[in-house]
Amino acid sequence: MAENGATEGAQPQVQMNVLGQFIRDMSFENVMAQKGTGTEAQPDVSVQVNLDAKKRTTENQYEVITKLVIESKVKETGDVLFVFELEYVGIFNISGVPEDQLHPFLLIECPRMLFPFLRRIVSDVTRDGGFPPLNLDNIDFVAIYRNELARRQTESAAEQPTQ
Repeated sequence: MAENGATEGAQPQVQMNVLGQFIRDMSFENVMAQKGTGTEAQPDVSVQVNLDAKKRTTENQYEVITKLVIESKVKETGDVLFVFELEYVGIFNISGVPEDQLHPFLLIECPRMLFPFLRRIVSDVTRDGGFPPLNLDNIDFVAIYRNELARRQTESAAEQPTQ
């Protein structure tokens, strides 16, 4: 043990800096306004979340993409009120994360860091689109990551030839 109480060979300090964040693509389709009708009906909102990450050419820099597809329908009739698609990107400088932990770190911790900004955009756009502001519930990025791993394992198992 070293004098400062740290064990020799200890993991390096994890560092994460958000270098930038931006909307890569956004679409808000107010279907009710296009039809020229209004409604006070109870909405049924579905939210789909997809995550992606890729290494940038600069050392220790990564791009993390969160894609949202939000659809609001009238509960009783199923008529579409609005469709909102958003692709939000964060650029991160990350060091000190072991290679075997980098993938989950990129797809769990980075989106979690950007989520408050994403939530604000969704709230503002839905309000400006003539609807009550949609305040997204917290997203469980760990569950999304685990579900994607399970889906990939199932997919690869299905592709294996049987003997």
